[in-house]
Amino acid sequence: MIIGTDESGKGDYFGYIVVAGVASDSSSIKSIKVKDSKKMVDSAVHNVADEIRKKLPYSIVKISPEKYNTLYVKMGNMNHILAWAHAKVIENLLEECKAEKVVVDKFASKAVLDKYLMKKGKTVKLEMRVRGEEEPSVAAASILARSVYLGTLRSLGREVGMVLPKGATHVIPAARQIVKMHGKDVLPRVAKMNFKTTKNI
Repeated sequence: MIIGTDESGKGDYFGYIVVAGVASDSSSIKSIKVKDSKKMVDSAVHNVADEIRKKLPYSIVKISPEKYNTLYVKMGNMNHILAWAHAKVIENLLEECKAEKVVVDKFASKAVLDKYLMKKGKTVKLEMRVRGEEEPSVAAASILARSVYLGTLRSLGREVGMVLPKGATHVIPAARQIVKMHGKDVLPRVAKMNFKTTKNI
């Protein structure tokens, strides 16, 4: 049994950061067509995520923009926020199932994640990999995280009365429209304020 973890939303100006973990063995994941979520269209992401939820143990940590902005002031670094969330997901899954190994899609040095690992997380073999999605359980985690991210982005958009764009390069017109409609105090509810984009807005 291998636990894989990955995140979605860290490079997006709008929306949550979502970290997901999935536990699987080679036979239980064979029936699910998993691959890197970045290579999938949104509808396929949601369909496969539903299948993962039905068939495999999983854990999800969602960090809202408001929570993220508070944590960023406190921790001063996105990688530390991600490490805390990955550690929480790993611990949750180890409470539920016995795994021999944990594979994490690499987002920082192993030392950063080690700092936040909890009791059970310190007892298993931990690997951080560039292109971690080559491990099926990490690919499944990336799909689950992406599906939840997209869902929360849609919900936030409904709150402010407009569709929030993904990514970080074409978001300024949408952000300026939000400020025009609701005032700048609303921006921290939907956006990651430490991005340089905020100054441009």
